[in-house]
Amino acid sequence: MTRMINWGILGPGSIAHRFATDLQQAPDATLLAVGSRDGAKAAEFAAKYGAPRAYGSYEELVADDQIDIIYVATPHTFHKAHTLLCLDHGKAVLCEKPLAVNATDATEMVARARSKDLFLMEAMWTRHLPIMAKVRQWLAEKRIGDVRIVTADFGFRASLNPEGRLFNPALAGGGLLDVGVYTIAFAQMVFGRAPTSIRATAEILETGVDGQTAMILQYDRGELALLSCAVRVSTPQEARIWGTEGSITIPDFWHATNATLHVAGQEPLQVSAAAGYHYEAIEADYCLRTGKRESALMTWEESLAVAGMMDAVRQQIGLVYPIERKR
Repeated sequence: MTRMINWGILGPGSIAHRFATDLQQAPDATLLAVGSRDGAKAAEFAAKYGAPRAYGSYEELVADDQIDIIYVATPHTFHKAHTLLCLDHGKAVLCEKPLAVNATDATEMVARARSKDLFLMEAMWTRHLPIMAKVRQWLAEKRIGDVRIVTADFGFRASLNPEGRLFNPALAGGGLLDVGVYTIAFAQMVFGRAPTSIRATAEILETGVDGQTAMILQYDRGELALLSCAVRVSTPQEARIWGTEGSITIPDFWHATNATLHVAGQEPLQVSAAAGYHYEAIEADYCLRTGKRESALMTWEESLAVAGMMDAVRQQIGLVYPIERKR
């Protein structure tokens, strides 16, 4: 029998609820404990998802020696501190995207995981979906020839709340880090390397974060990625990959349940599969059981590349977060 992997959740916010729900579909994995700065909130969350342990501090959570891995689900600006807290207490980490506010912090997190010989993965759940596995297969088989253009957009309309996570610069709010990261990580998956140039423009809202951002990434063989994100307007949230012999269309790409392969002279081929957060948990469990410190599906190198691209975009649009000015 395969040993059960014991999970802890650090930060029982909205995304942690979705993760805990889907974790129940991961074989040989269980939610053992949840930690929050609010003991009552931790207890309520634990009761809802059947976790036997609830802690009123993050320090108590990471001190539990029966936890194998911790899902860090706090706001962007806390990812570094909470990931390092976990690693320093010998815990493997699945850290919610983006891995960190900037590449400098992400580099420090990866270096700590390496020095502690512990597993760390950015929770880019899209990368682990069955539909994305099929897309990667089509690309590897050259079903659409040589890829020339990638397009991806992710925009949704949220009510403008200056104190809310999405619009508060103190929490590294805005479109880029919240949903633009999905589009950049998608381009990184398709091309497998960083672009040679990045051009970006954005609308900076009155709260000081990007309300909408557009990016053009160009690669060393002339390929292009046309990407956009927004938190004040809804967009189709679709990704397309255009090649010399055809194209791939992925509706709602960030939680993809279907994709269509278009090849000249052939009937379109559509595939469908379920989506869920449990696929990234299954990958993390596999890595722990096989002694891997990073996932081949979302490597440290890729997370650092994505963080670097977001830094380059922010430099062009003039977006600096308060937490970065304090250093």
